Amino acid sequence: MAEPQEHRFPCDQCGADMRFDPDAGQLMCDHCGHVQEVSEASPWGGGAIRELDFQQALNNLLPAQEIEETRVTKCPNCGAQVEFSQVDHALECPFCATPVVTDTGTHRHIKPRGVLPFALTEQQARTAMTDWLGRLWFAPNGLQEYARKGRRMEGIYVPYWTFDADTKTKYRGERGTVYHETRTVTRNGKRTQQRVTKVRWSPKSGRVARFFDDVLVLASRSLPKRFTDALEPWDLSGLAPYQPEFLAGFRAEGYAVELDEGYDQARAKMNRVIARDVRFDIGGDRQRIHDIQTQISDVTFKHVLLPVWLAAYKYRGKTYRFVVNGQTGRVQGERPWSAWKIAIAVVLGLIVAGTAGYFIAQNQ
Repeated sequence: MAEPQEHRFPCDQCGADMRFDPDAGQLMCDHCGHVQEVSEASPWGGGAIRELDFQQALNNLLPAQEIEETRVTKCPNCGAQVEFSQVDHALECPFCATPVVTDTGTHRHIKPRGVLPFALTEQQARTAMTDWLGRLWFAPNGLQEYARKGRRMEGIYVPYWTFDADTKTKYRGERGTVYHETRTVTRNGKRTQQRVTKVRWSPKSGRVARFFDDVLVLASRSLPKRFTDALEPWDLSGLAPYQPEFLAGFRAEGYAVELDEGYDQARAKMNRVIARDVRFDIGGDRQRIHDIQTQISDVTFKHVLLPVWLAAYKYRGKTYRFVVNGQTGRVQGERPWSAWKIAIAVVLGLIVAGTAGYFIAQNQ
């Protein structure tokens, strides 16, 4: 779907763009210093977020107020769907640092219903990133220093789907009970006792039920899934009802994974949990599952935005991307390697091995 429109919220005093400061929990104007409290009744104060009916959405029957239209274009390098405001004509893709020029395309999509506020400032996220780089073996020192002093990181709200569902499952399988037998065997002309592990299987069938709440599915294709998966877990209890003005100073990416595809991914997650429940219900030492039939009902969903600090640095001809969980500070990114450090380590290793071999030979 879409990406980086920066959401603007004008200052009451000077009219300049304000930003939400995660450290202070306030809207702040960098131009005149004006600070605006965020009331407890606002989206940042929490509250119930209404789920939407999944089947209605599939049938295009959602109320009109749940749909919005944005002006988007596709990044020619990484494929991110970049969202433009009406005054933007060109900007840089925050996912790969490629210049992007606007076109006239528009996109209709389901509005976000929830947002998880940033808990880390840009400086805190940068510190987490450079510390992470510093702990990597054979990472180039230049990249770490470049990241420490480089341009600001982008605060981006990344799109996710969450799904709720009620499931009831019937299953057939077998319960295995481990036991041991002692056998007499002949080896090299000698009779010995051998303990053999065996499993006694018995049929087992039954039912399990589980209500799934907020099964989380990434709705972006702009970042490698291995990065975003490694940013988990997210504490979704902090989700608050969405309002655009409370994204002041940040960008928000629209979803590229459509609702039906997101649901398929959620079902795969649910099925793994259901299979685990079935194995637990079968009991015993080992389990075999022959058949699982699940009825799913009351499926609801919501489109939510989760906070990520993002850096894309071009270093010696290669782009490195780093993502920081804006709630917890967990870091993931491309693994950089220093050829010089690796070469030095190899040489030192050969010297140590050669020295050790020399002394061993001398002692012999």
